[in-house]
Amino acid sequence: MKTPSPLARSVLKSTIRNSLFIAPLLVATNTASAAGTIKISDNSSISVGAGLRTQAVVAEDAAPDGGSGFDFDVSNIRLYVSGQVNDTVKFTFNTERWDNEIDVLDAIAQFEFSEYFNVWAGLMLTPADRIEMNGPFYGLSWNQYTQPLFASDQDAPGDGIPGVAGSVGRDTGVTVWGAVDKFQYAIGVFDGVEGGPNTSDNPLIAGRFAYNFLNKEDNPAYYTSSTYHGGLGNVFTLGLSFQTQSDGVGSAAQSGDFSGVTLDLLSETVLSNNDVLTIEAEYKNFDSDFTGTPSANPIDGCDFCLFDGTSTFATAAYLFKGEGYGDFQPYIRFVSNDPSEGESSDLTEIGLNYIIKGHNARLNINYGSGDANITGFQGADTDVLSIGFQLQI
Repeated sequence: MKTPSPLARSVLKSTIRNSLFIAPLLVATNTASAAGTIKISDNSSISVGAGLRTQAVVAEDAAPDGGSGFDFDVSNIRLYVSGQVNDTVKFTFNTERWDNEIDVLDAIAQFEFSEYFNVWAGLMLTPADRIEMNGPFYGLSWNQYTQPLFASDQDAPGDGIPGVAGSVGRDTGVTVWGAVDKFQYAIGVFDGVEGGPNTSDNPLIAGRFAYNFLNKEDNPAYYTSSTYHGGLGNVFTLGLSFQTQSDGVGSAAQSGDFSGVTLDLLSETVLSNNDVLTIEAEYKNFDSDFTGTPSANPIDGCDFCLFDGTSTFATAAYLFKGEGYGDFQPYIRFVSNDPSEGESSDLTEIGLNYIIKGHNARLNINYGSGDANITGFQGADTDVLSIGFQLQI
């Protein structure tokens, strides 16, 4: 995704400020419609929402003097806007903040014909493994991004990477998606890496296929979640995803191909006492002709590099269903990253979610220890304690 111009940023900021002020007034004047939804006609409407994730982090050896560092951070602040022209033609416009600037996160023209066949076009999530399709708000653990991610998750606006490949799991393209009974599919064509090694302008091909052996998962379009807190009953789903792009890594002088395949599993069981046992696991295999992390480019003449090797993780969580204000959900997560070149790494996260209203309101405290991180390559072996707050409307 290209960074908007200063003029575009100014217009976008003004639009967002006005929409935040005007939307509540419009909603308030239309009490017949659902909260957050403005009804325009019998089958056309617009909805507004927002999401916030913020945390306090204590990290070993993170202070300038070498001691433990303490930091407050707003991880995500998003404005959600969606609507429909009629029952078939719809749109989505979401924003995210990077470096105190507001940028477009999603901009999707949606043509939704039936349960079996739909077409989205614009800037959207590329089909991928479960943790990338969850986004940060629908994960089981708080820190689910400690293993290598696909190309569309490597860039953020303004970071100076010459081989731009989307951002936050998003890219510009077209996705066809749907479901046949308990089989769900999504396959798309995207820009992928632009510039850098991709002098032939080859597209990125991405797909995800999932089968629900028990109850069918219920998410918007082809998105995923890593827990439903027992709300869907018993769930057991296997998902297979892939991405591939010729000349997707390297440099203009010397390019190489990239392909990746993942297999993910989600099992959620509602016990006789209504408590919920959730198990999530994944195996990821990346084949990259040029290895490294884009944030450290150039690496031996590589403008855009990706992880090469395998990665696995497994998470187990137990939700204690109560009759009080919220429910406690302790969990443990183990990650192992094994690059084809370099040392392997691992990380263990032990955490506790306090579920107030599903994914719309939760608190988290977790402790992580290890040297695995989002690049897939071995990092510093550190201990981190964080307390997080998540809200959505």
